[in-house]
Amino acid sequence: MRKCAIAAGVIGQFIVSAFAATEYWVAKDAVSKQCEVVTKKPDGTLVIPLTKTRYKTEAEANAAMTKMPSCKK
Repeated sequence: MRKCAIAAGVIGQFIVSAFAATEYWVAKDAVSKQCEVVTKKPDGTLVIPLTKTRYKTEAEANAAMTKMPSCKK
């Protein structure tokens, strides 16, 4: 019984981590002033958020970044 409980716990950990949603933000590096897509919420000191919007995919974040006036080269 104990082995089954341990196995279920280990499998549960993998399932939870597989369904953990990754979010993307568009931010600007405070030093280089370059726009970038980040996976951690910008802290406002070294990486400055450009919007409060969270994107579900990296492709959506990249598309939004190319449309932002402060990110155009």
